[in-house]
Amino acid sequence: MSTLDPVAVFRMEAAECLEAIEAGLLDLTHQLDNKDLVDAVFRGLHTLKGSGAMFGFEALAAFTHHCETAFDRVRKGEVAATSELVAAVLAAQDHMRALVDQPDADHGDTGQKLLAQLQAAVGGKAPAPAAAAIPQVAPVKKKNSWRIRFSLPVNSMANGTNPLGLLDELRDLGECTVRANTSAIPPLDELTPTELYVSWDVTLTSEQDRSAIDDVFIFVLDDMELSVEEIDGAAPAVAAPVEAKPAPTPVASVAPAPVAPAAVPEFRPVEAVPVKRDAPAAASQAKAAENVRVPAERLDELMDRVGELVIAQSRLSQLASASADIALRSVSEEIERLSGELRDTMMVLRMVPVATLFSRFRRLVHDLARETGKVIELVTEGETTEVDKTVIERLADPLVHLVRNSIDHGLETPADRLAAGKTEAGTVTLSARQAGGEVIISIKDDGRGINRERVRAKAESSGLIHPGQPLSDSELLQLIFAPGFSTAAAITNLSGRGVGMDVVKKTVEALRGAIDIVSVPGQGSEVSLRIPLTLAIIDGLLVRVGSGRYVIPLSAVEECLELSLEEDLRSRGRSFISLRDSLVPFLRLRDLFRTGTKPDVHQKVVVISTGTERVGLVVDQIIGDHQTVIKSMSKLHNNVATFSGATILGDGSVALILDVGHLVAAGQQQEAQLRVAG
Repeated sequence: MSTLDPVAVFRMEAAECLEAIEAGLLDLTHQLDNKDLVDAVFRGLHTLKGSGAMFGFEALAAFTHHCETAFDRVRKGEVAATSELVAAVLAAQDHMRALVDQPDADHGDTGQKLLAQLQAAVGGKAPAPAAAAIPQVAPVKKKNSWRIRFSLPVNSMANGTNPLGLLDELRDLGECTVRANTSAIPPLDELTPTELYVSWDVTLTSEQDRSAIDDVFIFVLDDMELSVEEIDGAAPAVAAPVEAKPAPTPVASVAPAPVAPAAVPEFRPVEAVPVKRDAPAAASQAKAAENVRVPAERLDELMDRVGELVIAQSRLSQLASASADIALRSVSEEIERLSGELRDTMMVLRMVPVATLFSRFRRLVHDLARETGKVIELVTEGETTEVDKTVIERLADPLVHLVRNSIDHGLETPADRLAAGKTEAGTVTLSARQAGGEVIISIKDDGRGINRERVRAKAESSGLIHPGQPLSDSELLQLIFAPGFSTAAAITNLSGRGVGMDVVKKTVEALRGAIDIVSVPGQGSEVSLRIPLTLAIIDGLLVRVGSGRYVIPLSAVEECLELSLEEDLRSRGRSFISLRDSLVPFLRLRDLFRTGTKPDVHQKVVVISTGTERVGLVVDQIIGDHQTVIKSMSKLHNNVATFSGATILGDGSVALILDVGHLVAAGQQQEAQLRVAG
């Protein structure tokens, strides 16, 4: 079994660190005086710099050092946190990502330009008198003496922590004397080469304060034993055992019974360190240790194996049902139960909260607000809603188009909003909720709404519709998803080329989803994406039409009715059924698929729905529910909109999966045509 490349692990952790830094910076834009956020960003930059240096990313470490220094000045009160500083570090963060992904590439003078922008953001706010006063007080600055005693976990070196690097950072702070305590080293036959048994006693004389010492240990502060005591610089009592000049490190005699580092009394913390190591923190660390990082492709491979198991189990169930062997039936039922539980567990493993998707848009909205001059607030709701990871990955680009469209076309400028009696800040709301087997992701703004006249004029001039052609409001709004459609007066960096919204529709339809639009002039618009929770295995209703078998996603099925031959003949002119005082259009799948067979005497109507729209599907027989492993269609069948995929049945034959959204749209269109004709 292959092991993970350490550099690959660093890149994954660096990505997480950069995301945390970005989140802290975006929070800081709304709370520039929040010291905790400043400290959090500083710690993230410090961690990224140290980790980068440890894994050989020297350019990353050198560049990040400047950003860390800027936030260190903010921490110490030398400069104020400003929106310009946050914007500069956000821009610098993009360069850090490039240095992580492509450390050997030629990035030109990008880094120098960003550092100049950073210097301007910090230097512009630094008061000149204070800067001039620093050299005057430096010669008489008080020196402090500290006694630092620390021990690291025995597995720290195996986890990548280098104690020599910590000692070097302490030496950079001032005059430093180091003594190694080796009393905990066990006999040779009991020694584990990868474990750390040495602890250290350090005497430091420095002009730096206590916070500089804490920063040295910021990486390992939660797991180590640390004691920091301020001592009188003239009293050598603590440093007496230390050699006065460089000499080989004294090695204490090995005790017959080794003592664990935690048991050495003099290394117990005397003063509380800034990060608390209380019970909740320990529990959090234990919880984090239980998490396992698994590459996404391994989950995909496991999902394929589970899918094959479900198909094999279906075949076994079919064989067992045709057999009189009770033992075979018992085993088949047990395998069916276990495969079902394994399928459900696998589905949970693939589910991720939409918060991982929504968090990407905070930076986008921040940058677009600065670019457009608009005041924009991003609100997220339902972030804990979980969706299949594949759905999350494929929805990222469509949501970018929708958010950019809301900001460019929907939200007004601050002056226009105030003139319309609105607040200066426009709001874009991203929300997610689960409805049956679907997740509904909505993008809502409180802007000007969609101008129907402009949409119709553009559609007529583009030849999408005939002049004066009657359209429902929903059909008119759906025109904005046509290829090349745009109502923008001019092409900008945000929109105007008409290549965004049609991409959204194609992606959503490829996910077997649908799009709904609601817009109120002067109040805003809402675009809702209805997406299946998963793309791998679904529960389906197996039906027969003629001699063929088809699968209808069970999440879309509302109910099943019987359609007698007399009712079928009576409704030939208008294909409607009366369902609780409402007329529901229905499609005869036998005619749609041109089976060439006669209808059964007792046909069935399966009522399906997407959102508020319903349609009935007339089938010859309802066979029953079926665990459906979705297989994609071949390239030759990409344009067959009636089907969204295929599955393998228990007897090895293939059944096509019906595209519910397409069939509902076809039924509604048929209804509209009949109403116009009537």
